[in-house]
Amino acid sequence: MIFKSSYPDLKIPQDGVYQYVTSNPNKIPDDKVIYVDGITGKGYTFGEFKHESKKFAAGLQDVLGFKRGDVLAIFSPNQVDYPITVLGTIAAGGKVTTANPKYKAAELFYQLNDSGATVLIVHPEILEVAIEASINAKIPASRVLLFGDKEIKGYKPYRSILIGDREIEPINYTPEEVKSTTAYILYTSGTTGNPKGVEHTHASIVFNQTQLINTECKLGPHSTVMGVTQFCHGYAFTLILHAALIHGATAIIHTNFSVETFCESIQKFKVNHIYAVPPVIHKLVNDPLAQQFNFSSMDTIASAGAPLVYQLEKKFYEMFKIPILQLYGLTETLATMHHPDPTKIIGPGSIGILFPNVKAKILSEDGHELGYNKLGELWIHGPNVMKGYLNNKEATGAVIDKDGFFKTGDIGFQVAPSELESVLLTHDAVSDAAVIGYYSEEESTEIPVAYVIIKEGYEQSQALAKEIQSFVNEKVAQHKKLRGGVLFIDRIPKSEAGKILKGLLREKLKMGLRKND
Repeated sequence: MIFKSSYPDLKIPQDGVYQYVTSNPNKIPDDKVIYVDGITGKGYTFGEFKHESKKFAAGLQDVLGFKRGDVLAIFSPNQVDYPITVLGTIAAGGKVTTANPKYKAAELFYQLNDSGATVLIVHPEILEVAIEASINAKIPASRVLLFGDKEIKGYKPYRSILIGDREIEPINYTPEEVKSTTAYILYTSGTTGNPKGVEHTHASIVFNQTQLINTECKLGPHSTVMGVTQFCHGYAFTLILHAALIHGATAIIHTNFSVETFCESIQKFKVNHIYAVPPVIHKLVNDPLAQQFNFSSMDTIASAGAPLVYQLEKKFYEMFKIPILQLYGLTETLATMHHPDPTKIIGPGSIGILFPNVKAKILSEDGHELGYNKLGELWIHGPNVMKGYLNNKEATGAVIDKDGFFKTGDIGFQVAPSELESVLLTHDAVSDAAVIGYYSEEESTEIPVAYVIIKEGYEQSQALAKEIQSFVNEKVAQHKKLRGGVLFIDRIPKSEAGKILKGLLREKLKMGLRKND
């Protein structure tokens, strides 16, 4: 059966991203502060943001010859100038791809090369990685520019090169172009294969913002929001970077997370809305320092990125008396669902409410549609679903069916099991491998664990397991590391079509964990 949203359908806006987020429905004045650095206090008002982003767009065109459809990459942790570069590129008619600041050079090169990026904006602290990757991607040093105000090794700040007096009138799109034109290429591992570029059009981004306005919370000019997730991911990218503008809220931006700076900012800026992930909730519950600060300004904490265990949600509410709004979404679908009522903790197994215009269905492993209270794979349909995977019709066809439903697959921290499996298979001792995610109480999120079959001539041992784990960990970013370890198995269960039956492996892992308790 097909499940439909209980919200009434919304009219789909016809605007491009820049025009929509600066449309100012709440009539805020130009001197309203929108973005603030949580440490330095540096910020941009609504008026300053518009001027700076349009100057950035002019600089891209005038200095770098940036044309409509060109791609700009951003390789940086959260930074107060990040929104300027994102929406300035959009104003110039370009596309933006955001790279994880934890990436190593090979991973960044893959994204630069795959996306076709011709300009790279970099945070100074990770310049060395960017230099190596950009050279391999054949991006000239003159088109690699820095956040901040210091020149480093001949690489110049973007402000000194691109920001002049001229402002452009942002590129306009027809309603048809809004639907078809890619605005962002956000990389995700998806459910199979190597990292893929998720193409989101102006329409999917704009509509998702409209959905959030009508469902997620009552943000507005009175709101001060703060997040602890990276702008390179769809979660913070849409719910903080873009939503602050359309709501006229003030966003407090931090480059890094610590309990102390997080709590200090809540108290200092009177933050009333937080975007977090389960490990942050876990730290706030378990760090006594958090209880020394005044959280009285807080209304709601939104949690996404991984399931938040019921016991942790309950404990957090008991300690701080702040409700947690759980959100569900993927890079491919953006936010699609929310907790029925953030003021009530409704217990394990609860399902959220679909956003307006969103439909869903649950399918069994053999492809049959299921009804209520049945366990299966969630498929999502709506105007917020991606256009497809960049330059990869085969992968797109594998996850979007003929009716436009997206097959969500297994949910993890943006880690494709097949990507890690491909690395495992390059180890001399491994003949076959399967990677699954399991929920870690300690980390309050899913972490990857590998099952491997070893070749003849090798013996199963703790030392070999550690060696294989280290072999993989040295080749991938932090969040992809096999934090759950490596386990040996004699046979990996597979369907007749060759699909790994990961549900059986999860059950096997649960049984093993119970025996060790």
